[in-house]
Amino acid sequence: MPKPELYIIFTGDKGRKPDTISLSQEFFDGADIDIEVKAKVIYESDTEDIINQYIIFCKVFDEQRKLYGMTEQTVKETIRICKDRNILKEYLMSREVEVVTIMMSLFNDEQIMKTYWKDMENTFAHKKDRETAERLIKMGKLSLEEIGLCVPALSFDELKELEAEVMQLA
Repeated sequence: MPKPELYIIFTGDKGRKPDTISLSQEFFDGADIDIEVKAKVIYESDTEDIINQYIIFCKVFDEQRKLYGMTEQTVKETIRICKDRNILKEYLMSREVEVVTIMMSLFNDEQIMKTYWKDMENTFAHKKDRETAERLIKMGKLSLEEIGLCVPALSFDELKELEAEVMQLA
């Protein structure tokens, strides 16, 4: 039976990072755990093999993303630059449309998740603002204008509606 080996491809700058990482060292402070996993880390090198080209592609992509954000232009510029530098050139020339489609779908998935979490945060914050405004209305010590200064995320019309709801329940 062949000896199993695990690898991690790291596309950032190596710096002083190790050549091997250990599950117990990275996540459990070196504790003795039932399953120990060690993986060799592959960094960018001077070779022209496919893995090194992939690492360079990722770095070019990251540079372009910093310039253009998560856009189709980022993907197309990454592909253009890599083809010019002979990085994954043959693959990119034969499958450019496919690469753009796949990378754009990754953007879309990431954007969907970011939007979802942002909406969740906004919903939670809005609910908290409404609860605060409702408590202030129930106290009856501040005008709606003053409450609006305390909870600026709520419009004056929304405060009036909330006041009407509170008065109906009283």
